[in-house]
This record gives sequence, C-alpha cells and structure tokens, in this order.
Amino acid sequence: MKLFFKQRIFSWLDSYDIYDEDGNTVYEVKGQLSFGHCLKIFDTEGNEIGRVEEKVFTFLPKFEIYIGLNYVGCISKELTFFKPRYNMDCNGWRIEGNVFEWDYNIIGPCGDKIAAISKELFKWTDSYVIDVEQPHDVLCALMVVLAIDAEKCSGA
Repeated sequence: MKLFFKQRIFSWLDSYDIYDEDGNTVYEVKGQLSFGHCLKIFDTEGNEIGRVEEKVFTFLPKFEIYIGLNYVGCISKELTFFKPRYNMDCNGWRIEGNVFEWDYNIIGPCGDKIAAISKELFKWTDSYVIDVEQPHDVLCALMVVLAIDAEKCSGA
C-alpha cells in the first residue's frame, strides 16, 4: 500500500495531508502548540487515531507514540556516523536511512521489510512516499515518518 505524505504550504503549525494512490485523503495530521513537536493524526471522519510527541531534553531525539489515547512506545534515534538509525521499542522495528537522509527502510524484528520511505526532492514542502507491505502497519509507519520529519525540522 502506497501513501503520499505532503506538508501543507501555508500553515503556522506542522500540518500534513496523507493521500492514497488514487489521490484520496486517508489521514490528516495537525500540529499542536507545545514544547517540542506534538502531531495528532486524524482519520477521514475527524477522529483522532494517533499522536507523536517529541520528548525534550534528551541527548538524542525521542518521540513517544500513542494509538488513540494509549501510549504504545517510543521511537528513538541511535548515535551513528554517516547513516541515521532509529528504533521502535514497542514492536522491534528498526529504521535505517541512507547517507543523504532521504530514503529509509523499516525493518521488522525478523529482518523482514515493513516499509520503504522516500523523500520526494524538488518540492515546495516536505513530501514523502511511504510504501507499506501490510495494511495493519500503515499507522505506525506514518508515525515513523512524522518523527523523522520532526527530528529534521528541529535540527537535532
């Protein structure tokens, strides 16, 4: 399943539209005014289904993830040279980027590919293509992209 992640051009807070391959909006992401990034994910009916919150005052970037109101886990950046890496403590996923930090792969605990993330270059705003293998992994894969994009915006 492919999703297209596009940041809105004129927005004071982080806000994104997430589209499917047919151009239909499947999720809307709205930033909330807070200390650190707080991104809420809404379904097409306006229900909040998830949230990504940046933990501040950490040595390396960390983001707590919530599905509904329930804390699920944390996405944390590892200390690496050249290629960025992140881990998700809730499902054993690891996220590995290329040296340019444009493309990422999400790898499952058994080494299976969960999703591929590609940043689209030469766009007015941050835009990504998220290619997810299984539909049940879409929301968590989207949360990974939100955390990576927020970390890059913070300049950490």
